[in-house]
Amino acid sequence: MDEAGRGPLAGPVVASACVLPPGFLLKGIRDSKKLTIKKREEFYHFLSSHPEITCGVGVVGHRRIDCINILRASLEAMLAAIENLTVLPDFLLIDGNQSLVTKIASQTVVKGDTLSQSIAAASVIAKHVRDQIMITYHLKWPQYGFNRHKGYPTPEHVQAIRIHGICPIHRRSFKPVKFIIKN
Repeated sequence: MDEAGRGPLAGPVVASACVLPPGFLLKGIRDSKKLTIKKREEFYHFLSSHPEITCGVGVVGHRRIDCINILRASLEAMLAAIENLTVLPDFLLIDGNQSLVTKIASQTVVKGDTLSQSIAAASVIAKHVRDQIMITYHLKWPQYGFNRHKGYPTPEHVQAIRIHGICPIHRRSFKPVKFIIKN
């Protein structure tokens, strides 16, 4: 399991759970942030269409993030990803140091997306799904450049918020957004 989108100022957090067949080896897969967009898309399409690989995705939106905080929203997205699996795993490997309350035995793995190919696969799925969501949001609010920075707090994004204010998908509980709203 892994998630994408904890740090952005806008949009959802997306988690994925991937169940790979025993003995499966996928050369070159690693943390989605360390892959090119092209390579990430290739892995996404391979993983999501492979008949022996099961992936579940969970999405928690900006409003829920503002209500419960980003950590709790990330864990909620992970639980939703498990619920969306068609085949339940015997054991969960979870990227990071936050465990889940679930009936499935689990272990957290710090930097797991560099140590486990199933976590790396989940990383790719979560990042691709979230990026596609943000590209869709860009069509509605092009002035923010979501297609480029995906909601992360780049200078371009912060400047766009200063010029245009916030849009409906901005996370109002995040300090940079709160600060810009107040000033």
